[in-house]
Amino acid sequence: MAIQDEYAEDFAWCYGCGRLNTEGHQFRTAWNGEETVTLYRPKQVHTAIPGFVYGGLIASLVDCHGTGSASLALHRKNGFEPGSGEAPPRFVTASLQVDYLKPTPQGVALKAVGKIEEIHPKKFKVKVEVFAGETLCATGEVKAVVMPASFAK
Repeated sequence: MAIQDEYAEDFAWCYGCGRLNTEGHQFRTAWNGEETVTLYRPKQVHTAIPGFVYGGLIASLVDCHGTGSASLALHRKNGFEPGSGEAPPRFVTASLQVDYLKPTPQGVALKAVGKIEEIHPKKFKVKVEVFAGETLCATGEVKAVVMPASFAK
């Protein structure tokens, strides 16, 4: 079960990972052991030049995977897992860095893998690697902070 499946309806509209945004990517992040993983198959419209994925999609994947990973980590730290019935914390991006290592081929499933480091009780750093098949195409880092209460309605 992905953490995004558990986000409250008011906060499930992100273009990258919002399950309620039917026009968006709907990235889904889950645990894979002590790492996190998001799988995604780019659509043809995500083309930079024929045969290759647009870099903005890669940045969006790193961004949403990072905030989803932070949510998973804090949820687990609080004693819960997706599906437990407890609403997970929602994070926003404080900082995003992406390094493009190789062109990302179109027509290949992408896998984002995250490694999480807590740097403050409400702030996490997530290192992300993006693979197209077995090829490492991009790396990134997301600093994510717990969504401020002022964002709530």
